Amino acid sequence: MTKYIEDSSNFGADGPFFHIIRDGLQGFADGEDFFDLLADDVVFEYVISVPGYPRRVQGRQAIIDLYSDYDSYMTVRSADNLRVYRDADASVVTLEYEVHGESAQTGRPYDNRFVSIVMITDGKVTWWRDYLDPIAVFDASGWPTRAD
Repeated sequence: MTKYIEDSSNFGADGPFFHIIRDGLQGFADGEDFFDLLADDVVFEYVISVPGYPRRVQGRQAIIDLYSDYDSYMTVRSADNLRVYRDADASVVTLEYEVHGESAQTGRPYDNRFVSIVMITDGKVTWWRDYLDPIAVFDASGWPTRAD
């Protein structure tokens, strides 16, 4: 399989985000890094997100492009508290998890909680619906600037 990004990145084979997602999708989807889990025509929907972030992205390459600069924005050091809810008949997995690290730009801590609803067909993710805590992103990035 082709590696899409460096192994040491957030989404690479050694990254904590990839590890927790791989654990949650075990037995449903396989891949050497996060992007390798995705079907070519995958659809991502960001239901709860932050201003300026796309609400819908289609295609593995578009997801790779979206996250290509992520490591210069946020560094994920660990991921934990995984809860997995599986419906094997529908090929749907719901993941609850947390990621921890810091903003690469501000150095502020980043602790976020996610719920991801994932559909899988033929061992590849075909649809991903994501919910996150936008306040955690704001706090880490220092936006909006708070008056003292």
